[in-house]
Amino acid sequence: MIRVPLDLLRAVPFPLEQGGRYNLAASGPAVETALTALASDLSIWENGVRLVPSRAIGRLAPLSDRSFEDYDQAVAEVAEPLAPDTKISFELGYLDARFVYPITSPKSVFAIQTLVAGDLGDYTKLTIRYIPLGETGRVMLITGGSGRVSLDPPWYEASAGFVVLGIKTHFERRGPFAVSAVSDHPVSPNQRTDTGDHRLYLGALGDPDRHRVQPGADRLLVSPVYRNGNRRIDRLHGARNIIGANLGQRWLITGLFGLVHGFGFADVLKDQLQFAGSYLLVSLLSFNVGIEIGQLAVLCVFVPALALLFRGRMSGRMGIIVLSAIIANVAWQWMVQRGEVLWQTPWPQLTLPAAMTLARWVAALSLAVGAAKLLEKWIERKWPGLTRPAENRVDG
Repeated sequence: MIRVPLDLLRAVPFPLEQGGRYNLAASGPAVETALTALASDLSIWENGVRLVPSRAIGRLAPLSDRSFEDYDQAVAEVAEPLAPDTKISFELGYLDARFVYPITSPKSVFAIQTLVAGDLGDYTKLTIRYIPLGETGRVMLITGGSGRVSLDPPWYEASAGFVVLGIKTHFERRGPFAVSAVSDHPVSPNQRTDTGDHRLYLGALGDPDRHRVQPGADRLLVSPVYRNGNRRIDRLHGARNIIGANLGQRWLITGLFGLVHGFGFADVLKDQLQFAGSYLLVSLLSFNVGIEIGQLAVLCVFVPALALLFRGRMSGRMGIIVLSAIIANVAWQWMVQRGEVLWQTPWPQLTLPAAMTLARWVAALSLAVGAAKLLEKWIERKWPGLTRPAENRVDG
């Protein structure tokens, strides 16, 4: 079943009558033309083989028609003629269509691609309600630029797709500032804290009953808040490297860095998790794997590059100060730009559900920080001196 707004079918010559309304009695040939065009522009695949509809029926429907709120009702009404007194003004209605495709098995892997109004690209959105056999319906939203989309991909296909998405996301959002935590100390503890925090936030998305971010969070994710916080942390890293880094506190700053980036990664996932099919947790894990692969790839490039850079006159504190000053300056400029956008961004009203969500996040973060402090104290008692910076240790 498919419903298309009539303003997307301007190429189809639907007959009009006086008053700018569609001539429903004479619209049969135009409906057949539209069905042929839809069968060509809306492609369905089964296990990689494109399907051809064996039967197609359709009719015009007014804007007030609510039959598509239920699948069975939509199937029943598309075969019924419109009431004689129905009036549909020009481009203020729908074309409802039903296509029947012969398939080999309901357990096959199906995919869909839309080219309806393809000249509009991502501006054309197709809302899909996919109802697998014996399962509840699943809602997806694709665009004209989404390409072929699997409706319920196998686990390995979903996993591979989210690994690639994680790598791309890391390079798009993290690559340019991979050296923002550079100092004359090993960065692996900071990297572990950063990784752990963004994984903590991504893990919170792994609700098997939801395929998107919580309602109170998506308004925050699309705002420049996390970008502005990200630049502040980059600037803080650069400034502290200039005046002298304290690794005893660096884990907290880097943990905040990872948490802020977790919101940025969730901004990507809120639109992509719908393509995970039945393997939501597998896709989340695969996305994290892609993030780590991207992180390791960036380190493999930057660590040797920094080793070559910090030679000669740039060795020691001099190189760190120069590079950190550059990073702090760029981060400052970006922070000012994001701050201007943030200042003009309207904030959502604080409702009771949003306040409850905020309270849960505050409680969760407080528990996480408390657990980290307890773990640090336990490690210090178990292995004295292990958590102190290398320059403060006394080797026996």
